[in-house]
Amino acid sequence: MDGVLLDNLEFTVDLDQLFNTIKMDPTDDDADTVIKMAKEAQSIARPKALYKIAYIEEKGDNFVVINGVKFISRVMSVNLKDVHRVFPFVVTCGVELEDWSNTISDMLERYWADAIKIQAMNCAFKAMETHLEEHVKPGKTACMNPGSLEDWPISEQTKLFKLLGDVRNTTGVLLTDSFLMVPVKSVSGIKFPTETDYENCQLCPRENCPGRRAPYDKDLYAKKYL
Repeated sequence: MDGVLLDNLEFTVDLDQLFNTIKMDPTDDDADTVIKMAKEAQSIARPKALYKIAYIEEKGDNFVVINGVKFISRVMSVNLKDVHRVFPFVVTCGVELEDWSNTISDMLERYWADAIKIQAMNCAFKAMETHLEEHVKPGKTACMNPGSLEDWPISEQTKLFKLLGDVRNTTGVLLTDSFLMVPVKSVSGIKFPTETDYENCQLCPRENCPGRRAPYDKDLYAKKYL
């Protein structure tokens, strides 16, 4: 099927969350600047999400073929053992906010802008999850992201973009030669139905990660994926 593009999303900056993220008291002298930036960002933001329904055609010990695209990953092969369809996606804060933030020269204000862009990206991600649940009803899902684990390297990003189609023209997200996305506040991955609680973080030993969603389980790979 063609991809589903969500690009008319309502985005409101959560000021309480923003102040908490940047560790600023709302009565601080700089609070007015933060609020002004939030209003500017909110007025121009166009966060976007693109996803599609794709089907698994072949599986091996360390690979999965989805809509003719072969992904190399032992973890993915095991995670998708009993799965027949998956939902590749890209979500982004949008080029509008990226361009806006690039006009900011003050380093501290750029940090605040990044926090706003993360909120916009998360808005797009939640919109995708809601749309998927309402229109596809996949049940409980988990997610894998290229580059989050050594087992599924970031170089596989090109295959994911191929699976999704013309990502740049639909979402504005482009892939660099080093497989990074621009706007930087973008996330790509594959959502899949699951009966268990899976997070990439469970297999990642990186310490002090601000994005960690689950504790590292040093025995999980040996127990489940060897």
